[in-house]
Amino acid sequence: MKKKIIISADSTCDLSPALVEKYQIKILPLYITFGESSYRDGIEITPDDLYARYHAEGILPKTSAVSIGDFTEYFETLLQEADQVIHFSLSSSLSCTFQNAMLAAEEFPGRLFPVDTENLSTGEALTIIRAAEKLAEGATAEEIVAFSTEYRTRVDASFIVESLEFLYKGGRCNALAAFGSNLMSIKPCIEVQSGKMDVGKKYRGKFLPVLQKYVEERLASGDFETDRIFVTHAGCQDEIVEAVKQQVEATGMFKEVYVTRAGCTISAHCGPNTLGILFVHKS
Repeated sequence: MKKKIIISADSTCDLSPALVEKYQIKILPLYITFGESSYRDGIEITPDDLYARYHAEGILPKTSAVSIGDFTEYFETLLQEADQVIHFSLSSSLSCTFQNAMLAAEEFPGRLFPVDTENLSTGEALTIIRAAEKLAEGATAEEIVAFSTEYRTRVDASFIVESLEFLYKGGRCNALAAFGSNLMSIKPCIEVQSGKMDVGKKYRGKFLPVLQKYVEERLASGDFETDRIFVTHAGCQDEIVEAVKQQVEATGMFKEVYVTRAGCTISAHCGPNTLGILFVHKS
């Protein structure tokens, strides 16, 4: 008899509710912590709540991984309705969430398959959606894990940040870099490489023209899978998001252009006025 398989993911994948429903993905939230209080990402706190509290108190929240105990309880629940679960996690280089999932999975031999996406935000989502499509095609859990392990290496994830304020206060860049970037109107491109965030090209100028140049350069090779691309942002103005979406659509390269809002975990690190395009290379 064919085994029933559930695909699951951390809230850091930033899939919209519509896509979660379409691909039947189970979502497990990470935690956002202000002082002694913790909130479940996307359930008990939104990115706008996070920004409002930051501006009111001047304190940047901390993010925390799902504990081994929480994973064990979550997996037990899922395995009551399925034979196997494939769980996709935020890059293990950025969080201990994947390691905790692996430790919890030891309680369910042969039934739990944690996958390190080696990515963040909708860079994760691209692999998760293809995994869901492979499942719909009849692939086994083992086949989906093997496919995803290769597929993740072709995901192109990057974003432009207008200000380094959140990255600096979160300890991901030094004060001199933040000061210099703001002084010279430099807007760096942050790229995900082998599961880690690195600074790529540095742009200079106003936010929208910089984004338009970034999109043009990022899509110049044309060597992409054409099924979908994500335009993902952490709280940009509607007109900026729409302008980037129209620019991507005008290329005619992609069948689907999904606009998504980054959740609290990602927003807490990069801050508002962050936007990226995320897609998959053919090879």
